[in-house]
Amino acid sequence: MAHEADVLDELARLRARLPDVTGVLASGVDGLVLAHDAPDTHPETLAALSSAGLGIGLRLSDAAGDRSFRELLVRGEHGYVALYAAGSACVLTVLAGPRINVGRLHMEARRSGAYLAHLLDGTADDREDA
Repeated sequence: MAHEADVLDELARLRARLPDVTGVLASGVDGLVLAHDAPDTHPETLAALSSAGLGIGLRLSDAAGDRSFRELLVRGEHGYVALYAAGSACVLTVLAGPRINVGRLHMEARRSGAYLAHLLDGTADDREDA
């Protein structure tokens, strides 16, 4: 991947902005790992599940009459898993502890997702609009 270092840098910046984030992963919609900073996880498994989550999110959005899937948030007893569509080819997965400010998580992850879309799809970099 031509932009692997840039993607990894963005993942590190996202983790730095959100101290309660425990891991981040960028994966292709096909379930392959693009880059990750997710200690204590199996990135290949997480990427495959993120792809499946994206598929579920797309189907849920479609069933609700809205074909513009953006994100999916799962809350568990010990924290959150958040999936963000990052352009047409990438899914941004964020793992966070239970004390994360969910609003800030969304704001920062949306910005990172927009930047990843810019890197990987060549779309406009609209991080300020995310």
